[in-house]
Amino acid sequence: MSRIATLLRASPVRLALGLVALFAVVSVASLTASYTASRSSLDATMRRDLTQDIAGFRAAPSAAALAALVTAEARVTDPNRMVLSYVTAQGQRFGNGVLAQDQDGYFLTEINDPDTRIDGQYLALTTPLRGGQLTVARSRAEIDQLWRVFRNIVLLSLLPTLTIALGAALILARRAAGQVRVLGNTLDQLTTGNLSARVNPTPRWSDDFHRIGARIDRMASAQQASVDALRQVSSDVAHDLKTPIQRISVHLDELSGMPLPPDATALVDQATAEIAGVVSVFHALLQIAQIEAGTPKSRFAPVDLVPLVQTFAELYDPTAGESGRTLDLQIETETAVVLGDRDLLGQILANLMENALRHTDDGTPITIGLRRDGAIVALSVADRGPGIPAGERDKVLQRLYRLDRSRATPGSGLGLSLVSVIADLHDARLTLADNDPGLVVTLRFASV
Repeated sequence: MSRIATLLRASPVRLALGLVALFAVVSVASLTASYTASRSSLDATMRRDLTQDIAGFRAAPSAAALAALVTAEARVTDPNRMVLSYVTAQGQRFGNGVLAQDQDGYFLTEINDPDTRIDGQYLALTTPLRGGQLTVARSRAEIDQLWRVFRNIVLLSLLPTLTIALGAALILARRAAGQVRVLGNTLDQLTTGNLSARVNPTPRWSDDFHRIGARIDRMASAQQASVDALRQVSSDVAHDLKTPIQRISVHLDELSGMPLPPDATALVDQATAEIAGVVSVFHALLQIAQIEAGTPKSRFAPVDLVPLVQTFAELYDPTAGESGRTLDLQIETETAVVLGDRDLLGQILANLMENALRHTDDGTPITIGLRRDGAIVALSVADRGPGIPAGERDKVLQRLYRLDRSRATPGSGLGLSLVSVIADLHDARLTLADNDPGLVVTLRFASV
């Protein structure tokens, strides 16, 4: 039912239904006008015939002759078609019926049995003639038959035509709705970062949707080429600079082993630390480039997050304890199996814990949560630090972006960016929310 409701809400279906409804209204209005005109014409013809019938009986020279003429005509006339009645001045009745009256109005009865009414509707004309009263009534059965004829036209012609037109319209509208759905799904994928998504319209598509789909594909190809080129430049720069920087690090290590003045030794140590940070940045950039290329997906396998979370909590517990922080492990499920790369999922945990340790005060708790919600596995890391303003939560997921207050603290600005890239690779939903105070980062995976 939901698919039918969705189909009926689609613009092509509404347009088709509107056209069919318009056709139905015009057809019914046309038939109604035709029926009304035909009915009026038949009614006018019947009145003219009654007038002519009366005129024919006026030719009788006397009351006796009129009674004989009425009797002769009534003998060969079906009362269900026409009723003839002549009542003389003395009250004698001639014909095949009698016009009577009661509190409800006039009605026709059989001449030999006044208590038996003649069924049906009649158009009657009564006039005084030769001292008596002459009544001629014609049945309206032809007009009623006309209504049945038009009703059959509607039932046997218009309704099947409307049904066929509606079915054809729904088929065409469903086809158009399918094309619109493909366009919408492709745009949704493109806006969420999947630049490889394409419409790929087929020759069977309508011309309008085919042109729109082709333009979307050209736009997506150009955007993908631009982004790939930018990523390649970033990767090439990181790769080309990594080797000479590592050589500088080796030379600094050699220099630190030589006898140097205290000031020179301090400068060498400082330079070594800075070089280590630069190497870490380049390593993170290369790792992001590799993940965005999608190559790690070939290594995906079922991973149980429960023991993985427990392992990383044990690894980081001593570091947290040195500064008086506590790791609060809240695992609410026995198993939490997801499809992914174990090393990359561990990288997510490591980055989130290091980020929490780096931005929280001594003695504050860090909570690591893991729970199942139906087919969803939710992994969260919450701290009591300064948090991230709502307006900057999307920006911190960009590579090398750092908050103003974080520029004086160690870090490269790639931690949450790497987490976001790994989450996208695993089709996980990443959200940053307020922990009041602090930050809570939650990833929702599809369980297997």
